[in-house]
Amino acid sequence: MRPLSVALAGLGTVGAGVLRLLRENADIVAARAGRPIVVTAVSARDRGRDRGISLAGLRWYEAPVALAADAETDAVVELIGGAEGPARALVEAAIAAGKPVVTANKALLAVHGAALAAAAEAQGVPLGFEAAVAGGIPVIKALREGLAGNRLSRVAGILNGTCNYILSVMAERGREFAEVLGEAQRLGYAEADPAFDIDGIDAAHKLAILAAIAFGRPVAFGDVHVEGIRHISALDIAFARELGYRIKLLGIARRVDGGAGRAGISARVHPCMVPAGSPLARVDGVYNAVVAEGDFVGRLMLEGRGAGAGPTASAVVADLIDLARNRSAPVWGAASAALSDLPSLPMSAHLGTYYLRLMVVDRAGVIADVTAVLRDLDISLESMLQRGRSPGEAVPVVLVTHETREAAIRTAIERITALDVVLETPVLIRIEPA
Repeated sequence: MRPLSVALAGLGTVGAGVLRLLRENADIVAARAGRPIVVTAVSARDRGRDRGISLAGLRWYEAPVALAADAETDAVVELIGGAEGPARALVEAAIAAGKPVVTANKALLAVHGAALAAAAEAQGVPLGFEAAVAGGIPVIKALREGLAGNRLSRVAGILNGTCNYILSVMAERGREFAEVLGEAQRLGYAEADPAFDIDGIDAAHKLAILAAIAFGRPVAFGDVHVEGIRHISALDIAFARELGYRIKLLGIARRVDGGAGRAGISARVHPCMVPAGSPLARVDGVYNAVVAEGDFVGRLMLEGRGAGAGPTASAVVADLIDLARNRSAPVWGAASAALSDLPSLPMSAHLGTYYLRLMVVDRAGVIADVTAVLRDLDISLESMLQRGRSPGEAVPVVLVTHETREAAIRTAIERITALDVVLETPVLIRIEPA
Protein backbone atom coordinates (compact mmCIF):
# COMPACT_ATOMS: atom_id res chain seq x y z
CA MET A 1 0.00 0.00 0.00
CA ARG A 2 1.20 3.54 -0.75
CA PRO A 3 2.95 5.13 2.25
CA LEU A 4 1.51 8.14 4.04
CA SER A 5 3.78 10.98 2.92
CA VAL A 6 4.41 13.51 5.68
CA ALA A 7 5.81 17.06 5.57
CA LEU A 8 7.47 18.06 8.85
CA ALA A 9 8.00 21.67 9.95
CA GLY A 10 10.42 22.12 12.84
CA LEU A 11 13.49 19.95 13.38
CA GLY A 12 14.24 20.70 17.00
CA THR A 13 14.25 18.13 19.76
CA VAL A 14 10.74 16.85 19.01
CA GLY A 15 11.03 17.02 15.21
CA ALA A 16 14.22 14.99 15.25
CA GLY A 17 12.51 12.60 17.67
CA VAL A 18 9.65 12.06 15.22
CA LEU A 19 12.08 11.25 12.40
CA ARG A 20 13.98 8.85 14.64
CA LEU A 21 10.83 7.07 15.87
CA LEU A 22 9.42 6.64 12.38
CA ARG A 23 12.70 5.14 11.19
CA GLU A 24 13.60 2.96 14.16
CA ASN A 25 10.05 1.64 14.66
CA ALA A 26 9.08 1.62 10.97
CA ASP A 27 7.94 -2.01 11.12
CA ILE A 28 5.50 -1.69 14.02
CA VAL A 29 4.29 1.72 12.81
CA ALA A 30 3.47 0.26 9.39
CA ALA A 31 1.73 -2.73 10.96
CA ARG A 32 -0.43 -0.53 13.18
CA ALA A 33 -1.07 2.09 10.51
CA GLY A 34 -1.82 -0.40 7.76
CA ARG A 35 0.86 1.20 5.60
CA PRO A 36 4.28 2.82 5.99
CA ILE A 37 4.50 6.40 7.29
CA VAL A 38 7.44 8.35 5.93
CA VAL A 39 8.63 11.94 6.19
CA THR A 40 9.43 13.17 2.70
CA ALA A 41 9.66 16.97 3.11
CA VAL A 42 10.96 19.19 5.92
CA SER A 43 11.43 22.82 6.89
CA ALA A 44 13.58 24.32 9.65
CA ARG A 45 15.53 27.47 10.37
CA ASP A 46 19.06 26.10 9.98
CA ARG A 47 19.67 23.73 7.12
CA GLY A 48 23.29 23.05 8.07
CA ARG A 49 22.79 22.18 11.73
CA ASP A 50 23.80 18.69 12.82
CA ARG A 51 20.71 17.13 14.37
CA GLY A 52 22.17 13.67 14.78
CA ILE A 53 19.90 12.21 12.12
CA SER A 54 20.22 12.09 8.34
CA LEU A 55 18.07 14.41 6.21
CA ALA A 56 19.32 12.89 2.95
CA GLY A 57 16.64 12.47 0.31
CA LEU A 58 14.15 14.82 1.98
CA ARG A 59 12.73 17.80 0.12
CA TRP A 60 13.77 20.99 1.93
CA TYR A 61 11.69 24.16 2.13
CA GLU A 62 13.02 27.41 3.54
CA ALA A 63 9.53 28.74 4.29
CA PRO A 64 7.40 26.37 6.41
CA VAL A 65 4.15 27.57 4.83
CA ALA A 66 5.37 26.19 1.49
CA LEU A 67 4.91 22.66 2.85
CA ALA A 68 1.16 23.13 2.57
CA ALA A 69 1.45 23.41 -1.21
CA ASP A 70 3.72 20.38 -1.66
CA ALA A 71 1.82 18.21 -4.13
CA GLU A 72 3.39 14.97 -2.88
CA THR A 73 2.49 15.55 0.76
CA ASP A 74 -0.48 13.76 2.34
CA ALA A 75 -0.27 15.35 5.81
CA VAL A 76 1.54 18.19 7.57
CA VAL A 77 3.16 18.04 11.01
CA GLU A 78 3.76 21.40 12.70
CA LEU A 79 6.41 21.40 15.43
CA ILE A 80 7.53 25.03 15.22
CA GLY A 81 5.62 26.35 18.23
CA GLY A 82 4.09 29.69 19.10
CA ALA A 83 0.58 31.06 18.70
CA GLU A 84 1.46 33.31 15.77
CA GLY A 85 3.96 33.57 12.93
CA PRO A 86 5.06 30.63 10.78
CA ALA A 87 3.28 28.01 12.88
CA ARG A 88 -0.13 29.61 12.53
CA ALA A 89 0.42 30.42 8.86
CA LEU A 90 1.38 26.83 8.07
CA VAL A 91 -1.53 25.21 9.92
CA GLU A 92 -4.06 27.59 8.36
CA ALA A 93 -2.58 27.07 4.87
CA ALA A 94 -2.52 23.28 5.22
CA ILE A 95 -6.15 23.15 6.34
CA ALA A 96 -7.16 25.47 3.51
CA ALA A 97 -5.35 23.14 1.10
CA GLY A 98 -7.32 20.18 2.43
CA LYS A 99 -4.36 18.51 4.11
CA PRO A 100 -4.67 16.84 7.52
CA VAL A 101 -2.58 18.50 10.24
CA VAL A 102 -0.86 17.11 13.32
CA THR A 103 0.58 19.60 15.79
CA ALA A 104 2.16 19.71 19.24
CA ASN A 105 1.44 23.44 19.53
CA LYS A 106 -0.60 24.07 22.68
CA ALA A 107 -0.31 27.86 22.43
CA LEU A 108 -1.73 27.88 18.89
CA LEU A 109 -4.65 25.64 19.86
CA ALA A 110 -5.41 27.49 23.08
CA VAL A 111 -5.47 30.90 21.41
CA HIS A 112 -6.78 30.08 17.91
CA GLY A 113 -8.26 26.60 18.40
CA ALA A 114 -11.87 27.63 17.91
CA ALA A 115 -11.16 29.14 14.48
CA LEU A 116 -8.85 26.29 13.45
CA ALA A 117 -11.44 23.69 14.47
CA ALA A 118 -14.12 25.47 12.46
CA ALA A 119 -11.83 25.65 9.41
CA ALA A 120 -10.90 21.97 9.70
CA GLU A 121 -14.56 21.01 10.00
CA ALA A 122 -15.47 23.13 6.96
CA GLN A 123 -12.71 21.51 4.89
CA GLY A 124 -13.43 18.02 6.22
CA VAL A 125 -9.83 17.43 7.33
CA PRO A 126 -8.56 16.05 10.65
CA LEU A 127 -6.62 18.19 13.11
CA GLY A 128 -4.61 16.03 15.52
CA PHE A 129 -2.96 17.41 18.64
CA GLU A 130 -2.34 14.56 21.09
CA ALA A 131 1.20 15.89 21.60
CA ALA A 132 -0.02 19.35 22.63
CA VAL A 133 -0.92 18.31 26.19
CA ALA A 134 1.11 16.18 28.62
CA GLY A 135 3.68 14.85 26.14
CA GLY A 136 3.43 11.09 25.79
CA ILE A 137 0.37 10.70 28.04
CA PRO A 138 -2.58 9.90 25.71
CA VAL A 139 -4.89 12.27 27.53
CA ILE A 140 -6.60 13.80 24.46
CA LYS A 141 -7.74 10.41 23.19
CA ALA A 142 -8.70 9.33 26.70
CA LEU A 143 -10.99 12.33 27.22
CA ARG A 144 -12.35 12.69 23.69
CA GLU A 145 -12.74 9.05 22.72
CA GLY A 146 -12.16 6.70 25.65
CA LEU A 147 -14.52 8.64 27.92
CA ALA A 148 -16.91 9.79 25.18
CA GLY A 149 -19.91 8.14 26.87
CA ASN A 150 -19.41 10.03 30.13
CA ARG A 151 -20.58 13.39 31.39
CA LEU A 152 -17.34 14.75 32.84
CA SER A 153 -17.49 16.91 35.94
CA ARG A 154 -13.81 17.68 36.49
CA VAL A 155 -10.45 17.45 34.81
CA ALA A 156 -7.33 18.47 36.70
CA GLY A 157 -3.67 17.82 36.80
CA ILE A 158 0.00 18.65 36.93
CA LEU A 159 0.55 20.04 33.44
CA ASN A 160 4.01 21.62 33.58
CA GLY A 161 7.10 19.55 34.33
CA THR A 162 9.34 22.55 35.00
CA CYS A 163 7.14 23.79 37.85
CA ASN A 164 6.66 20.31 39.22
CA TYR A 165 10.43 19.75 39.25
CA ILE A 166 11.06 23.04 41.05
CA LEU A 167 8.39 22.42 43.69
CA SER A 168 9.55 18.81 44.18
CA VAL A 169 13.17 19.84 44.78
CA MET A 170 12.11 22.67 47.10
CA ALA A 171 10.13 20.14 49.14
CA GLU A 172 12.87 17.50 49.19
CA ARG A 173 15.78 19.81 50.05
CA GLY A 174 14.21 22.79 51.79
CA ARG A 175 15.67 25.20 49.23
CA GLU A 176 14.31 28.50 47.97
CA PHE A 177 12.60 29.04 44.62
CA ALA A 178 15.29 31.18 42.94
CA GLU A 179 18.05 28.71 43.79
CA VAL A 180 16.16 25.71 42.45
CA LEU A 181 15.10 27.60 39.32
CA GLY A 182 18.76 28.32 38.56
CA GLU A 183 19.58 24.64 38.96
CA ALA A 184 16.67 23.65 36.70
CA GLN A 185 18.02 26.00 34.02
CA ARG A 186 21.50 24.50 34.26
CA LEU A 187 20.05 20.99 33.91
CA GLY A 188 17.90 21.98 30.92
CA TYR A 189 14.58 21.52 32.76
CA ALA A 190 13.84 25.26 32.53
CA GLU A 191 14.33 27.72 29.69
CA ALA A 192 16.73 30.67 29.89
CA ASP A 193 13.57 32.80 30.06
CA PRO A 194 11.35 30.62 32.26
CA ALA A 195 8.37 32.98 32.53
CA PHE A 196 6.14 30.94 30.20
CA ASP A 197 6.45 27.97 32.58
CA ILE A 198 6.77 29.44 36.07
CA ASP A 199 4.05 32.05 35.56
CA GLY A 200 1.54 29.33 34.64
CA ILE A 201 0.95 30.26 30.98
CA ASP A 202 2.07 26.90 29.58
CA ALA A 203 -0.19 25.01 31.99
CA ALA A 204 -3.08 27.38 31.19
CA HIS A 205 -2.76 26.70 27.45
CA LYS A 206 -3.00 22.97 28.16
CA LEU A 207 -5.88 23.34 30.60
CA ALA A 208 -7.87 25.40 28.08
CA ILE A 209 -7.53 22.53 25.60
CA LEU A 210 -8.48 19.87 28.15
CA ALA A 211 -11.49 21.88 29.34
CA ALA A 212 -12.75 22.30 25.77
CA ILE A 213 -12.66 18.56 25.20
CA ALA A 214 -13.92 17.55 28.64
CA PHE A 215 -16.96 19.83 28.48
CA GLY A 216 -17.57 19.85 24.73
CA ARG A 217 -17.32 23.57 24.15
CA PRO A 218 -15.06 25.90 22.12
CA VAL A 219 -11.64 26.53 23.64
CA ALA A 220 -11.58 29.63 25.87
CA PHE A 221 -8.02 30.40 26.96
CA GLY A 222 -8.87 34.00 27.85
CA ASP A 223 -11.24 32.77 30.57
CA VAL A 224 -8.61 30.71 32.44
CA HIS A 225 -7.49 32.22 35.75
CA VAL A 226 -3.67 32.00 35.85
CA GLU A 227 -1.16 32.26 38.68
CA GLY A 228 2.41 30.97 38.80
CA ILE A 229 4.79 29.76 41.50
CA ARG A 230 7.22 32.68 41.95
CA HIS A 231 5.77 33.55 45.36
CA ILE A 232 6.09 30.04 46.83
CA SER A 233 8.81 29.92 49.49
CA ALA A 234 10.57 27.20 51.45
CA LEU A 235 8.68 28.48 54.48
CA ASP A 236 5.31 27.83 52.82
CA ILE A 237 6.42 24.34 51.79
CA ALA A 238 7.48 23.60 55.36
CA PHE A 239 4.15 24.81 56.74
CA ALA A 240 2.33 22.74 54.10
CA ARG A 241 4.17 19.63 55.27
CA GLU A 242 3.24 20.39 58.89
CA LEU A 243 -0.40 20.71 57.87
CA GLY A 244 -0.30 17.43 55.91
CA TYR A 245 -0.12 18.87 52.38
CA ARG A 246 2.18 19.10 49.35
CA ILE A 247 2.24 22.19 47.13
CA LYS A 248 1.65 21.56 43.42
CA LEU A 249 0.88 23.83 40.47
CA LEU A 250 -2.43 22.45 39.21
CA GLY A 251 -4.71 23.16 36.31
CA ILE A 252 -8.32 22.53 37.33
CA ALA A 253 -11.47 22.74 35.20
CA ARG A 254 -14.87 21.94 36.68
CA ARG A 255 -18.47 21.98 35.65
CA VAL A 256 -20.26 23.93 38.37
CA ASP A 257 -24.03 23.43 38.72
CA GLY A 258 -24.91 26.31 40.98
CA GLY A 259 -28.65 26.39 40.33
CA ALA A 260 -30.69 29.50 39.49
CA GLY A 261 -29.02 29.77 36.09
CA ARG A 262 -25.50 29.84 37.52
CA ALA A 263 -24.19 26.67 35.86
CA GLY A 264 -20.91 27.10 34.03
CA ILE A 265 -17.28 26.09 33.68
CA SER A 266 -14.52 27.23 35.98
CA ALA A 267 -10.94 26.92 34.74
CA ARG A 268 -7.97 27.91 36.86
CA VAL A 269 -4.21 27.39 37.12
CA HIS A 270 -2.50 28.17 40.42
CA PRO A 271 -0.46 26.61 43.23
CA CYS A 272 -2.53 24.30 45.42
CA MET A 273 -2.09 22.47 48.67
CA VAL A 274 -3.13 18.86 48.12
CA PRO A 275 -3.27 16.15 50.81
CA ALA A 276 0.13 14.48 51.11
CA GLY A 277 -1.41 11.03 50.64
CA SER A 278 -3.29 11.86 47.44
CA PRO A 279 -2.15 10.49 44.05
CA LEU A 280 -1.29 13.93 42.64
CA ALA A 281 0.86 14.75 45.66
CA ARG A 282 3.09 11.79 44.84
CA VAL A 283 3.78 12.90 41.25
CA ASP A 284 7.26 14.41 41.45
CA GLY A 285 10.05 15.68 39.23
CA VAL A 286 9.33 16.45 35.58
CA TYR A 287 6.34 14.12 35.43
CA ASN A 288 2.81 15.21 34.47
CA ALA A 289 -0.48 13.70 35.59
CA VAL A 290 -4.13 14.24 34.63
CA VAL A 291 -7.18 13.25 36.66
CA ALA A 292 -10.64 13.00 35.08
CA GLU A 293 -13.97 12.37 36.77
CA GLY A 294 -17.00 11.05 34.87
CA ASP A 295 -20.48 10.03 35.88
CA PHE A 296 -20.10 6.40 34.76
CA VAL A 297 -16.35 5.78 34.76
CA GLY A 298 -15.73 7.43 38.12
CA ARG A 299 -12.25 8.80 38.68
CA LEU A 300 -9.14 7.88 36.72
CA MET A 301 -5.59 9.21 36.55
CA LEU A 302 -2.96 9.14 33.82
CA GLU A 303 0.70 9.83 34.64
CA GLY A 304 3.91 10.02 32.62
CA ARG A 305 6.55 12.23 31.07
CA GLY A 306 5.01 15.46 29.90
CA ALA A 307 7.76 16.63 27.55
CA GLY A 308 10.91 15.57 25.74
CA ALA A 309 11.78 14.12 22.35
CA GLY A 310 10.60 10.56 22.95
CA PRO A 311 7.26 11.10 24.72
CA THR A 312 6.16 13.95 22.46
CA ALA A 313 7.24 12.15 19.29
CA SER A 314 5.24 9.13 20.50
CA ALA A 315 2.09 11.28 20.64
CA VAL A 316 2.73 12.84 17.22
CA VAL A 317 3.14 9.42 15.61
CA ALA A 318 -0.03 8.15 17.30
CA ASP A 319 -1.93 10.89 15.47
CA LEU A 320 -0.20 10.01 12.19
CA ILE A 321 -1.24 6.37 12.60
CA ASP A 322 -4.83 7.52 13.02
CA LEU A 323 -4.52 9.52 9.78
CA ALA A 324 -3.11 6.51 7.95
CA ARG A 325 -6.07 4.43 9.17
CA ASN A 326 -8.55 7.21 8.27
CA ARG A 327 -9.60 7.48 11.91
CA SER A 328 -10.59 10.92 13.09
CA ALA A 329 -12.80 12.70 15.60
CA PRO A 330 -14.14 16.25 15.78
CA VAL A 331 -11.51 18.55 17.28
CA TRP A 332 -13.42 19.24 20.51
CA GLY A 333 -15.26 15.91 20.55
CA ALA A 334 -18.43 17.05 18.79
CA ALA A 335 -19.37 18.99 15.67
CA SER A 336 -19.48 22.77 16.06
CA ALA A 337 -23.28 22.84 16.07
CA ALA A 338 -23.36 20.37 18.97
CA LEU A 339 -20.88 22.17 21.23
CA SER A 340 -22.05 23.49 24.59
CA ASP A 341 -22.61 27.18 25.24
CA LEU A 342 -22.02 26.92 28.99
CA PRO A 343 -20.44 30.19 30.18
CA SER A 344 -17.11 30.56 31.94
CA LEU A 345 -17.39 31.37 35.63
CA PRO A 346 -15.22 34.13 37.15
CA MET A 347 -12.56 33.27 39.73
CA SER A 348 -14.37 35.49 42.23
CA ALA A 349 -17.13 32.88 42.37
CA HIS A 350 -14.76 30.10 43.48
CA LEU A 351 -15.74 28.41 46.73
CA GLY A 352 -12.98 26.74 48.69
CA THR A 353 -10.64 26.67 51.66
CA TYR A 354 -7.49 28.77 51.89
CA TYR A 355 -4.04 28.89 53.44
CA LEU A 356 -2.89 32.41 54.37
CA ARG A 357 0.61 33.16 55.64
CA LEU A 358 1.17 36.55 57.23
CA MET A 359 4.41 38.16 58.38
CA VAL A 360 3.45 40.27 61.37
CA VAL A 361 5.07 42.23 64.18
CA ASP A 362 5.07 40.06 67.29
CA ARG A 363 3.13 42.12 69.77
CA ALA A 364 -0.10 41.94 71.72
CA GLY A 365 -3.36 42.36 69.82
CA VAL A 366 -2.09 41.39 66.37
CA ILE A 367 -4.17 38.22 66.06
CA ALA A 368 -7.24 40.03 67.33
CA ASP A 369 -6.85 42.67 64.61
CA VAL A 370 -6.50 40.04 61.89
CA THR A 371 -9.38 37.87 63.07
CA ALA A 372 -11.60 40.95 63.32
CA VAL A 373 -11.13 41.48 59.58
CA LEU A 374 -12.07 37.86 58.89
CA ARG A 375 -15.08 38.07 61.22
CA ASP A 376 -16.41 41.14 59.44
CA LEU A 377 -16.28 39.24 56.14
CA ASP A 378 -17.90 36.12 57.61
CA ILE A 379 -14.73 34.05 57.10
CA SER A 380 -14.25 31.39 59.77
CA LEU A 381 -10.95 29.74 60.67
CA GLU A 382 -10.26 26.04 60.81
CA SER A 383 -6.78 26.39 62.34
CA MET A 384 -3.94 28.77 63.10
CA LEU A 385 -0.18 28.20 63.44
CA GLN A 386 2.31 30.49 65.14
CA ARG A 387 5.79 29.27 65.99
CA GLY A 388 8.05 30.90 68.56
CA ARG A 389 8.12 34.39 69.99
CA SER A 390 10.22 37.38 68.92
CA PRO A 391 8.70 40.43 70.64
CA GLY A 392 8.84 43.41 68.32
CA GLU A 393 10.24 41.32 65.43
CA ALA A 394 8.61 39.76 62.35
CA VAL A 395 7.05 36.33 62.80
CA PRO A 396 4.98 34.14 60.46
CA VAL A 397 1.37 33.36 61.29
CA VAL A 398 -0.54 30.78 59.24
CA LEU A 399 -4.33 30.79 58.98
CA VAL A 400 -6.39 28.01 57.39
CA THR A 401 -9.97 28.96 56.61
CA HIS A 402 -13.16 27.01 56.37
CA GLU A 403 -14.92 27.09 52.98
CA THR A 404 -15.45 30.62 51.73
CA ARG A 405 -15.78 32.63 48.54
CA GLU A 406 -12.77 33.87 46.62
CA ALA A 407 -14.20 37.38 46.53
CA ALA A 408 -14.34 37.46 50.33
CA ILE A 409 -10.80 36.19 50.80
CA ARG A 410 -9.47 38.76 48.32
CA THR A 411 -11.16 41.56 50.24
CA ALA A 412 -9.74 40.15 53.47
CA ILE A 413 -6.21 40.20 52.06
CA GLU A 414 -6.57 43.85 51.08
CA ARG A 415 -7.75 44.80 54.54
CA ILE A 416 -5.17 42.68 56.37
CA THR A 417 -2.35 44.09 54.24
CA ALA A 418 -3.43 47.60 55.30
CA LEU A 419 -2.91 46.81 59.01
CA ASP A 420 0.24 48.47 60.35
CA VAL A 421 1.33 45.24 62.07
CA VAL A 422 1.37 43.29 58.79
CA LEU A 423 4.74 43.70 57.07
CA GLU A 424 4.00 42.30 53.59
CA THR A 425 1.13 41.11 51.43
CA PRO A 426 -0.09 37.75 52.79
CA VAL A 427 0.68 34.64 50.77
CA LEU A 428 -2.49 32.90 49.59
CA ILE A 429 -2.53 29.24 48.52
CA ARG A 430 -5.80 27.46 47.77
CA ILE A 431 -6.42 24.06 49.29
CA GLU A 432 -7.76 21.31 47.01
CA PRO A 433 -9.38 18.25 48.60
CA ALA A 434 -7.46 15.78 46.40
